[in-house]
Amino acid sequence: MLPTHTAAPKPISSYRKFWARRFGIAPFLPTSRAEMEALGWDTCDVIIVTGDAYIDHPSFGMALVGRLLEAQGFRVGIISQPDWRSADDFGRLGKPNLFFGVTAGNMDSMVNRYTADRKIRSDDSYTPNAEPNRRPDRSVIVYSQRCREAYPDAGLVIGSIEASLRRIAHYDYWSDKVRRSILPDAKADILLFGNAERALVELAHRVAKGEAIESIRDLRGSAFMVPRGWRPEGWSEADSTTVDTPGAIHAHPDPYAVEPAVPSPPAPLPRGEKCNAPAAPIRAQPIRFHSRDERVAARLATRAHTVIRLPSYEQVKDDPVLYAHTSRTFHLESNPGNARALVQAHDERDLWLNPPPLPLTTPEMDYIYGLPYARAPHPSYGGAKIPAWEMIRFSVNIMRGCFGGCTFCSITEHEGRIIQSRSEQSILREIEEIRDKTPGFTGVISDMGGPTANMYRMACKDPKIESSCRRLSCVFPDICENLGTDHAPLIKLYRKARELPGIKKVLIGSGLRYDLAVRSPEYVKELATHHVGGYLKIAPEHIEEGPLSKMMKPGIGSYDRFKAMFDQYSREAGKEQYLIPYFIAAHPGTTDEDMLALALWLKQNSFRLDQVQTFLPTPLALATAMYHTGKNPLRKVTATSEPVGVVRGGRQRRLHKAFLRYHDPENWPLLREALRNMGRSDLIGNGKRHLVPSFQPAGTGRPPPRRNPRRTPLRAP
Repeated sequence: MLPTHTAAPKPISSYRKFWARRFGIAPFLPTSRAEMEALGWDTCDVIIVTGDAYIDHPSFGMALVGRLLEAQGFRVGIISQPDWRSADDFGRLGKPNLFFGVTAGNMDSMVNRYTADRKIRSDDSYTPNAEPNRRPDRSVIVYSQRCREAYPDAGLVIGSIEASLRRIAHYDYWSDKVRRSILPDAKADILLFGNAERALVELAHRVAKGEAIESIRDLRGSAFMVPRGWRPEGWSEADSTTVDTPGAIHAHPDPYAVEPAVPSPPAPLPRGEKCNAPAAPIRAQPIRFHSRDERVAARLATRAHTVIRLPSYEQVKDDPVLYAHTSRTFHLESNPGNARALVQAHDERDLWLNPPPLPLTTPEMDYIYGLPYARAPHPSYGGAKIPAWEMIRFSVNIMRGCFGGCTFCSITEHEGRIIQSRSEQSILREIEEIRDKTPGFTGVISDMGGPTANMYRMACKDPKIESSCRRLSCVFPDICENLGTDHAPLIKLYRKARELPGIKKVLIGSGLRYDLAVRSPEYVKELATHHVGGYLKIAPEHIEEGPLSKMMKPGIGSYDRFKAMFDQYSREAGKEQYLIPYFIAAHPGTTDEDMLALALWLKQNSFRLDQVQTFLPTPLALATAMYHTGKNPLRKVTATSEPVGVVRGGRQRRLHKAFLRYHDPENWPLLREALRNMGRSDLIGNGKRHLVPSFQPAGTGRPPPRRNPRRTPLRAP
């Protein structure tokens, strides 16, 4: 029986504990045989293979799911950043009793290793001393193949953001082609996408009871390979393999039939015999009128047992229009309250995706974040600095999810749009633990947020509306009238956190949704007065309507209103504080003229940006579909639907980035050439009204150094 929308989830803390709970809580999850023996273990039930250094803290995926499984009674081992050049390192803990759990880590391995210009990064924030090249390209595939090589008959489960973003056929920016789902390449038994705590706990308990992984087909948030045409009994299929509106599959009538088939007449009786059978009585059949609620329930039941067939991998890899259509269909089926299962053909098999996981409740979030984490890197790293740990060790995650729906962002595809918040008590307790247990704490909480700073406890005003909504964003083009935007719970939390003994300051480092913040002057005042350390990050991303409409971001007017409020409350608090805006260069829908307008706006507002970002097409993102296809999946896609301008060439991408750093002499030659080509030579000169000067300082403006051809990337097969 596959999952339906009405099935109530079992709380993750309510399972009967596995027998191995008798071994107790490990100070750190073991990473070697010696550590296993010290705990009295002879085997592990689950072994997590990860591309990150092992840090026992809930901000790191391997620790969060590892401690969660440990709390269920399972013995969990960690293989961190293994040597993937052979299978030897993958056997260091032996064969798991239940399965290997493979993750690339907190980041997609390709995003981790390459810049937006496809250049190899010189460091890795998730590795001791930021050492690069400690993980392969497409880590999930490589690690999975090595696990299979080490123990061919062991169960294999893949997950994390890399697997989530590659769960269907997807455009891969680094190879500039459409790749098939990661599942058949990894040869895994099952893929768990999104925040998969609920599915992972159920899967572990069912496998422990003897169920084969390959027979488990009813977990929300799971994907698996099945024979072509496989479908559970009682399910129907909606065909979305073309750009027409999806609909039910009906048998086509035979065009060569001369006349419709009729039932055969009864056989004649022998001559002279009479039929003695009594005539069937004619009975009245009452007409029943179904109420509206009954009709709605019937439609919902039918919908819950309908799978949408997406265009196959073979279709989308060669047809940009079908790829954009698939992207739109996929994102419209992302609300856990109404999403249907999806199926996509890959060669001779089908990839089946169950509906997304149901969000965790507040008690479940508290349960997960309250597990006995060591809150430190594994002792084997000694005194090595791990930048990702240094950045978050004094911060607190208060929620997950984001309903912003920005097309370039992967949060929605992985965490979903529904906000899942922790309770006040849970958050304050974690702050006290940081104060009491984390070495080097000076009394300053560096961040208290999540994917966004100010969506804590925000939700749709009506659960029925939320469960039936198919909007891609709750705040674009305008904030939905059904969205609750009350900042009072967050203000209350801020005030309680800063009043805790030993806490000098609570800073907000997460990105702020200023279009929401302007609805609560009290929140902006609290923020500016008590929670900014001189600079506050916000992300307008652009100022022009063209690119903003393709990003699903608010207009620059919202930024102006927030800035006025922020400046006012900063002055009233007697503080000199500044906004640090973030912008994206070369996003789909952006023209050279758009970037010039942004550069002039930056100069007018005296912004000189040090760090800027060029658009990076990540798998499954809507903006990536625009980049690959030149179509707009925010609207219905057809062969003649709205085209989207795309910046592809390296020179034009560099130009768009140069506009953001108009003040850098290294960019002036490129900008002068572009301004002349655009007919804007009037902006070249040495006055205040000019964008770039006409002179070039000695030793600047040289072409970038050539890349070392011997520095080859580490690629997955």
